[in-house]
Amino acid sequence: MKQSPDLVVDGAGLCDPMLVGHKFARQYQMQLADLPVPAFFCLTGEAFQNSVPAVGGFPGMEASNAELITWANAAHEHVRGIALPAQLADRILDQFDAMVGAEGKVAVRACAVATLDGAGEDGADDPFAGLSDSFLYVDRATVLARVADCWASLYNPEAVLYRVSRGVDPREGRIAVGIQLMVPGVRSFVVFTGDPRGATDGRDQMVVAAAHGIGEGIVQEKADIDHYFVDRATDAVEARVVHKAVMVGVDPDRPAGTTQLSVPPHLSEAPVLSDPDILLVCQLARMTERLFSGPQDIEGTITSDGAIHLVQSRPVVLSNPAPHIRPNTEEAENSTYQAPSPQVPWTNHNLTESFPGLTGALTYSQARTFYRVGFEDFYRRMGVAPRSLRRNRNHLDRMIGYLDGRVYYRLDAWYALHGQIPGFPLMRPLWERSLGLTDSAHQPRELIRTARLRLALKLPRLAWLCARQPSQLRSFMRWWDRLASDSSTLDTCSPEELITRYRRLWAEAEQHWGITLVTSYFGLAGLSIAQLLLRRWAPESDSLMPRLVAAGKPNRTVLALRSTITLAELVNAQPDLRSAVLERSEREVWDEITAGAHGAETYAAFRQHLVTYGDRALHDLKLEVLTPRQEPWMLLSTLKPFVTQGTTVAGSIADEQRTRREAREALQEACRSPLRRSALNLAFAFLRFAVKAREDTRFCRSQLYGISRDVLRRLAEHLTASGMLDRVEDVFHLQVEEVLGAFDGTLPATDLRGLVHLRRTALDQAAEAGDRPAYFSLPRDIPVPVALAHFHDEATPATDATGAQELLHGMASSTGVIRARAKVVLDPTVAPEDCADRILVARETDPGWLPLMMVAKGLVVERGSLVSHTAISGRILGIPTLVAVENATRAIPDGAWIELDAGSGTVRVLSSSVDGSQA
Repeated sequence: MKQSPDLVVDGAGLCDPMLVGHKFARQYQMQLADLPVPAFFCLTGEAFQNSVPAVGGFPGMEASNAELITWANAAHEHVRGIALPAQLADRILDQFDAMVGAEGKVAVRACAVATLDGAGEDGADDPFAGLSDSFLYVDRATVLARVADCWASLYNPEAVLYRVSRGVDPREGRIAVGIQLMVPGVRSFVVFTGDPRGATDGRDQMVVAAAHGIGEGIVQEKADIDHYFVDRATDAVEARVVHKAVMVGVDPDRPAGTTQLSVPPHLSEAPVLSDPDILLVCQLARMTERLFSGPQDIEGTITSDGAIHLVQSRPVVLSNPAPHIRPNTEEAENSTYQAPSPQVPWTNHNLTESFPGLTGALTYSQARTFYRVGFEDFYRRMGVAPRSLRRNRNHLDRMIGYLDGRVYYRLDAWYALHGQIPGFPLMRPLWERSLGLTDSAHQPRELIRTARLRLALKLPRLAWLCARQPSQLRSFMRWWDRLASDSSTLDTCSPEELITRYRRLWAEAEQHWGITLVTSYFGLAGLSIAQLLLRRWAPESDSLMPRLVAAGKPNRTVLALRSTITLAELVNAQPDLRSAVLERSEREVWDEITAGAHGAETYAAFRQHLVTYGDRALHDLKLEVLTPRQEPWMLLSTLKPFVTQGTTVAGSIADEQRTRREAREALQEACRSPLRRSALNLAFAFLRFAVKAREDTRFCRSQLYGISRDVLRRLAEHLTASGMLDRVEDVFHLQVEEVLGAFDGTLPATDLRGLVHLRRTALDQAAEAGDRPAYFSLPRDIPVPVALAHFHDEATPATDATGAQELLHGMASSTGVIRARAKVVLDPTVAPEDCADRILVARETDPGWLPLMMVAKGLVVERGSLVSHTAISGRILGIPTLVAVENATRAIPDGAWIELDAGSGTVRVLSSSVDGSQA
């Protein structure tokens, strides 16, 4: 077969990707730009086409994976065994000798040649990365065999499966082979000029990964790798240096010339790259990026003399990248190949405040409706276009998910929906911190600039919306109080009337509830402004924030607390009633109160409290949890700590007034400028308004769920009486529409008992499996139950309580320093008196924890934020409070002496056992 010298090219012949592929055409462009690329020459795709005989027996594009893999393996071995045409072989060896000498070493790399439309390995749209082979430290004696191996890599099983999945006939490909001077690198790196984790172009920082030895250790994850994050504007470097034990180096006895080696001890702890190295690498990367007009993924190596050499550059694919496919052949044989699925992030951080632990189907279905109704109205009020709302309706329906009996946020839905809000990119970090997402995604400057522009255009409308908030909230509260009053008693309602009232309740909520979320939006903005001003004008007074926020008008949570204290004062005024409350069963004492044994006025006071505040209880958003509306005698257990401590309303008000006065004095001391202090007071006044509104509307939410619980339990009584359920409590395993559908005639399946049994069994199994992490991801295109079944919890194992950390850190939300014994509460049904004079330690809380908080000396909670319920309650109660304290319930032994310093955001374990004395 006659060979043409054009089948082996160097110089200008390297510029055409249709001859040599994008990989080598790019390297040639880099050489022309004076970038440090080692010398190389190429065998063109035509050399492959002229030298490799056609491979027959292709089973077809619709064949199974097993058939495709069998054919690919046979084709691969067939090509590996061919002998290169003599004229071509001579040409390769002549070029080899001219470039590196007879004793030199080269790297031999394959690249799929571009097609007429420009698609091909290392192309801009579909990089194909990693599908063809490379061989390092190749000598003259083996270079021809390595060329054949590169040709054979066209038929690597993963390459064949990839091309078939893209609709490309694998027989039509051509392989170019690059033969390049082998640079004896001692350190290697990969640099991304755009952060590959970020959205859009990720241009605010570069990411450099580096390891000792050669680059194979990085790209194939065979070495221990340091990471460096370089700010493009300032060149500031954030280094994440690891202990390095393994690298990839030279092994002359292996065909590929490399193997895993131990990192010398003197190199194991030091950074692979110095700051000057990093900045020089980034300078070369910037030049490469400008050359190719877009973010680049660049590989390079550094020789012992410190010289940097670039050996490859390809486009960075920042969204929806083509998969790097290395399927397990045995697993793939009997299935159709699917590209790796994108991941869906889930979290229940902060959500467990409302729905902790296992949650019934009834509660989940109600919560799903609440989130859809409230947020659709919120987005509408914020000016989101109807067309955008229609386009994102699927996300509204899946804002929260139900995974193994627990409620989670589906974060991709939240990002898609919140992205419609004016200014969301600016508020996103604060919003993410409230969800416990400490590793916030990078947001490019261009996105921030665009968000600012959009926000500026919306400012007049937002200002008008903000100014109307007080009147809008007053209107909301009047509407709600009227509606709640109409539902205060349902005793005489028939099932039809119950369903009518229920549907009316939620239909009206659909038109009103968004105003509560608008207030939260402005409250979050107000919090950002207040924090910024306080840090700027009183930089040493961060601890002022909780006290300044707390100094507002009483909200409905505070009023409920004062009503409870008033009842405790009433009990203490009657010795017989006091003894009964403290010594006898709650049910028995309640029966006496309702019978008038302790006076008509006493019963009237208790009754009024229940009518107004009877829906507030521990975990009152879980419909399976009963509240004083269903079991009024529960109220008596709440009273006991206040009765024994002699708490009074007057004393509570005096404490609040002292907090306000001390906060004002502290602000005056910290900020001497009257003008600045006026601006701060204005910011905090708005923030106090937002906090009060949030607590008031959260109380309304408890009532909304309370009325719904009452309706659904009454319907369950009718279902039980008719024989469709075995007991009333079974309703908690049904969805709301299944309960209503049994009366409406819209129930597809009539075997409610079977549904209850199925879901109860699933919850029991979920309980045995235990909790999942607060944050994890699942593949997008795999059914969630299947993905969950294969999910492995990689969370950090629990800390042994006897080896607890001495000092824990969190977010200060209410100031003060206190020493006391810890009360670790995992099950909040604990009696309030057990928490008296203790520092309460919990994973999370909800409004129903208030009786426990009231008697505690301080609060330490694993989750939460400055605007979470725990933080607000701590400020209301005036006790030291710390939230977002990681692993607190595991690191702090129950009963141990601890010191809570909410001003500095720390909690110190003073004794490592419950018997330890106070240090």
